[in-house]
Amino acid sequence: MKDLKSVKLVFKILLISILVVGNFCTAQDSTRVTQAYKSAAKLKKAVDNNDNKGVADSYVGIANDYYIQGNYAKSEEFLVKARNIYKNLSDKKNLEAVTRKIAQSQEKQNKITPAISNYSMAAEMGYTEKSRAVNTNDAARLSSPTSEQKVEAIQDNINIGLKTKDKGDLAASYSQMADVNIQQKDIPKAEENLNNAYVISKKEAPQQALEINQKLTNFYVENRNFEKAIEAKKKVLKEDFVKDNSQEKVNQIQELADIYIKKNDPDEAVILLKNAYGIALEKGHTLEAQKSVKRLDSLYSITGNTDASVLLYRDFLGKLPDIVSKDRSLVDNKILEDTEQRISQLEKEKELKDALIHKKNVFNYSLIAALILLTGLVIFIFRMLKKVQIKNKKIALQSLRREMNPHFIFNSLNSVNHFIATNNELEANQYLTKFSKLMRGVMENSAEDFIPFQQELDLLQNYLALEKTRFADKFDYEIEVDENLNMHSLKIPGMLVQPFLENAVWHGLRYRSDKGFLTLSFEKEAQHLKITIEDNGIGIEESKKQKTQHQKTREGRGMKNTLERIKLLNDLYKKEITCTIKDKENGSGVLVNIKINLT
Repeated sequence: MKDLKSVKLVFKILLISILVVGNFCTAQDSTRVTQAYKSAAKLKKAVDNNDNKGVADSYVGIANDYYIQGNYAKSEEFLVKARNIYKNLSDKKNLEAVTRKIAQSQEKQNKITPAISNYSMAAEMGYTEKSRAVNTNDAARLSSPTSEQKVEAIQDNINIGLKTKDKGDLAASYSQMADVNIQQKDIPKAEENLNNAYVISKKEAPQQALEINQKLTNFYVENRNFEKAIEAKKKVLKEDFVKDNSQEKVNQIQELADIYIKKNDPDEAVILLKNAYGIALEKGHTLEAQKSVKRLDSLYSITGNTDASVLLYRDFLGKLPDIVSKDRSLVDNKILEDTEQRISQLEKEKELKDALIHKKNVFNYSLIAALILLTGLVIFIFRMLKKVQIKNKKIALQSLRREMNPHFIFNSLNSVNHFIATNNELEANQYLTKFSKLMRGVMENSAEDFIPFQQELDLLQNYLALEKTRFADKFDYEIEVDENLNMHSLKIPGMLVQPFLENAVWHGLRYRSDKGFLTLSFEKEAQHLKITIEDNGIGIEESKKQKTQHQKTREGRGMKNTLERIKLLNDLYKKEITCTIKDKENGSGVLVNIKINLT
């Protein structure tokens, strides 16, 4: 016995030492490691490209790997991360799918209340009618107080699975139905549903098939139907997904040995455990070999076969270094651990990138907001300046409009004085009456930039009648109006023509030796109003020669004001008013053309 205890102590020390050393040995990647590498690479690519959906998809892939391995807590952790991203992206389809997977991971951990909540959430956001029904049934299955209600919900999902041929969910539904059958002590039905679940899942989801097989064998053992339990376990040992996986094969042989032990058949159990031990030694499965040794030791202890135990431990100690050197799982676990750390590091990098992007976005948005505010301020200032300019122009225009030609007022008063001085009171009264009418008309329209054409025509007729009264022997006049002009709706600048008429009378016609003639015409020409003032006076050049310096100054200022008024009207109203003044070709008289845009 002392030898056996010493061997066991040495075995434990060497096993711990070699396992630690073994972590640094090189070994070929397993499927799990390859998948972990792929998941990490996919996540890194998504993080580097700032692809949030890619990051979420990578998290789902990692979560699925953990789920298959039976690490449901880790699976839930990564699924929750994926869901948060899908939520921000408003990706409803993936959001629903990942919420259902979270519920399944929570159910596997026996976290029933949150699982019900997530199944219900997945049902509410159901992307299809089928998904809404399946999630609603799962929520009802977990929350229903009676077995009958659970059976109804599960059966509904089975019917949906048969219709849609979704074998993964269908196998899970059969397994859930078996759980209810077991609670109802309906042994045949439970057996039937577990077998159905196993047949469906073994092709599509081997890990699920193994779980269902274990549930089936446990069910048989609990009901002391050891023969069926052994038959079910032997059946799974013949499956390709067990035969091709030496580590799983050892585990299943050990499970079969446990059934024989419970059946009270230690001899068959010893044979199986020796077989498992031999496969573990050959394939380099250190932990599985250790489990086989411990179980064999327990059986030898029961039968009192101490020598067999000592030989077994010595054999294992001698072969332990060789097993460890072959054991890829030791290195794989280290690689997986490093990969997990790498994934954690990538997550931190993503958080840092997101923080930097957030800061950059805040800065950019602040800059854009400042630019918008500045642009708005500039536009506001520009509009205010524009309004001020327009207001100033309107004030200037009003000022110019209200100005009367000093010659006209002065000469009109002189004419009245002349008529009074010659005791011609009747003509003085008539002249004064016409003059007052003209002044009243000018004052009434002084507030408007444009007045009806008929009113302007009346003012001009009144003005020419005054001038004709004053210079009866110097000129006659004629006013021509195009019939196509609308006398009432058409509006033109008030008293814009008057200064040109005054120039024609005072600086051209009154200096003739015989009677002259003045023509004022209004004609519609396409989209314009054409105003023509034509006289046969002495002309511009001859008029300049006869003027005194004082007259030149006064007349120049009057015409300048009129031209400035035209410029202001064009600026404010875009009327495209043009004005040309020139001597006629024969040198007798002046021709003035004014055009006003009617649109």
